[in-house]
Amino acid sequence: MNISIVGTGYVGLTTGVCLAWLGHEVTCVDTDASKIEALSRGESPIYEPFLPDLMAAARPRLSFQTSYADAIAAADVVFIAVGTPSTQDGRPDLRYLASAAQASAEHLSEKFTVVVNKSTVPIGSGNWVESLIADAWSRTHGQKANGHYAIASNPEFLREGSAIHDTLYPDRIVIGADNPRALEILQRLYRPILDQSFSAPAFLPRPESVTAVPLVSADLASAELIKYAANAFLALKISYINEIGALAERVGADIGHIARGIGLDARIGPRFLQPGIGWGGSCFAKDTAALVATAAEYGLDMRIVEAARDVNRRQRQVVVDRLLTELKILKGRTIGILGLAFKPETDDLRDAPAVDIIRGLVQRGCRVKVHDPVALQRFRREQPGLDVTSCSSAELVAEDADALVLATEWAAYRDLEWAQLRGAMRNPLVIDGRNHLDRSLLEALGFRYVSIPSAGYVMPRARSAAA
Repeated sequence: MNISIVGTGYVGLTTGVCLAWLGHEVTCVDTDASKIEALSRGESPIYEPFLPDLMAAARPRLSFQTSYADAIAAADVVFIAVGTPSTQDGRPDLRYLASAAQASAEHLSEKFTVVVNKSTVPIGSGNWVESLIADAWSRTHGQKANGHYAIASNPEFLREGSAIHDTLYPDRIVIGADNPRALEILQRLYRPILDQSFSAPAFLPRPESVTAVPLVSADLASAELIKYAANAFLALKISYINEIGALAERVGADIGHIARGIGLDARIGPRFLQPGIGWGGSCFAKDTAALVATAAEYGLDMRIVEAARDVNRRQRQVVVDRLLTELKILKGRTIGILGLAFKPETDDLRDAPAVDIIRGLVQRGCRVKVHDPVALQRFRREQPGLDVTSCSSAELVAEDADALVLATEWAAYRDLEWAQLRGAMRNPLVIDGRNHLDRSLLEALGFRYVSIPSAGYVMPRARSAAA
């Protein structure tokens, strides 16, 4: 099929590259000319494992354009994958979605085309986008559309850091449409993934457990709500284990043992039960806020979702509280931050706990030194107002530090030469915000080790980061 992707962020670019790998002819459209030029040279604007490799492999069927006219007319399916950031009141900002829908509609031909909301959008957005496209079509063609297009929803469930894996080997594919022809076309589009009949990339082999992928076909509103409900539930699990962790500290229990004990229950499962400084990223904060705002429009209170958000905000302050407890006075102290991205294997800083922690420390008069294996350059670019010292290595962060805070659970931090870092620090204090480091090793080296929440047992890591 001929596929057009509007938007080349994490979702749009990953979707386009993977569909090209499956054999479709894919054109990605973005109004950012510099980004399109870089993509045309084979350069990815985001850090995502295996994405450059798959871009190179799919290159013969993949192109990039700034012009809607050159991309939309021949398309069988148009995916709209633009950003929907939160406004101050928690509602999604739909300006980019509206612009993309209208611009796409102006260039739709008279062949039947499925226009797909791939962006995470509020319930009812499918109907709204359909009205925008109908109006734009009428203005452009001088007549009403007569069955030339249909609107569908195809929410993404990608985790940054494993987006290629999650696209090719997903837990499920959800498509929503009120038009049977649109559902049939999308089922055909995804058939190689549903049947797992495609040739797996050599650098990302098919897991033995993945032999077929479930398909959920639904109406538009249900597909839209599935996305929000899924992300809110995962956010709730993380906040729940952190709230239990706060109680465990008070009663002298070990949250690591507790998380493992409940995670072995098949009805609960271990994923997203890693205690620590909470969730971040582009999805959980935005989607839970949107769910609360949407419910309010219908006179409902989403009290459980609101509580999950409150607990998550609290976790970021816990780091500062621990440092106050240990150091008594923070003004003039040197604090090192290990990890800036909201999770490992990405350079995404959106709603990253580390950024809020840094702000809190700077406001208290701390000298803050930071490092991240991947996100350091993006941090300098996106946070120019934060008065911190960027360091090219964790060793430089440790020099003369009064404490180190582990904010992102990069594997490389666990494998550091901690004896060397111990010798470089003014005060051997480690605050492990992710329960990621080897407590017994650090304590044997003379560190004062503090986890959040307090835990003696560290759970085996299960991939828990969000989409």
